[in-house]
Amino acid sequence: MSTAPRRTLLKAFALLPLAGCAATAPAATAPNTSTSPASTRPPELNDHLLDLERKFDARLGVYAVATGSGTTITHRADERFAFCSAFKGLATAAVLFRNPMAHLDTVVTYTEADLMKSSAVTRKHVATGMTIRDLCDAAVRFSDGTAGNLLLRDLGGPAGLTAYLRGLGDYVTRMDRIEPVITEATPGDPRDTTTPRAIGTDYQQLVLGNVLPADKRDFLRDLMERTVAGAKRIRAGIPQGWRVANKTGTGEYGTLNDIGVVWPPNSAPLAVSIMSSKSTTDAKYDEALIAEAAAYVVDTLT
Repeated sequence: MSTAPRRTLLKAFALLPLAGCAATAPAATAPNTSTSPASTRPPELNDHLLDLERKFDARLGVYAVATGSGTTITHRADERFAFCSAFKGLATAAVLFRNPMAHLDTVVTYTEADLMKSSAVTRKHVATGMTIRDLCDAAVRFSDGTAGNLLLRDLGGPAGLTAYLRGLGDYVTRMDRIEPVITEATPGDPRDTTTPRAIGTDYQQLVLGNVLPADKRDFLRDLMERTVAGAKRIRAGIPQGWRVANKTGTGEYGTLNDIGVVWPPNSAPLAVSIMSSKSTTDAKYDEALIAEAAAYVVDTLT
């Protein structure tokens, strides 16, 4: 790992005590223009993806890049969407960055009061607690809400994750609250939101870049490749047998997200970020929207 990215991230964490809220976590370096709110871009709309919006009565955001050629597909790539559980891979990366690998063996205790509907894994281990390693597994692979919250707790709260992302050059994504309230996903509420471009770039750096040492990067990528969530989203839109490392998110207002990296067999990987929402709180979930958007991305970029 190069020293520059690590120094930037360490500075971001060093400033954590000054962060009054996630929205104003201190910047450690000059902003990366691909994710800076200061950069202004006209709306980028894609005719095929507009057709999908009409078909599913949804708002769709897409940012995808062929890492070999740099060719991109963008559609509402700089509009805000609630990320919901998609934060859990980012939180895992932040915990890995801040600590030696031995930290994964640290046991974390919690109580019944920390559990929620999505706590399928952590519910089984209240009496004994769980290691950080197992919390990462539960958060990324099973999208366990309590596991995600405990990783945030290890970071010092939501502002700790936001500070880490600022160190990556992401000045857009903001973590304000914890599970389960982040799944409210209320349209127009900037809390706990990102853009397809910002979070897609984050995951591209984490899975394919050098912002984590190789052993930590491999640990995160392995969890994302073995996730049990999202079989009907990006994974359903790509040819069988392709490798995928992804993290999903689901919330109210029909919010469905899937962000990650796809490896075609004979070309460089694709970074793919697909986010969506609808206009009513109890809107129907249409995972086919994500799958069809992913299929379009793959057909266009390969």
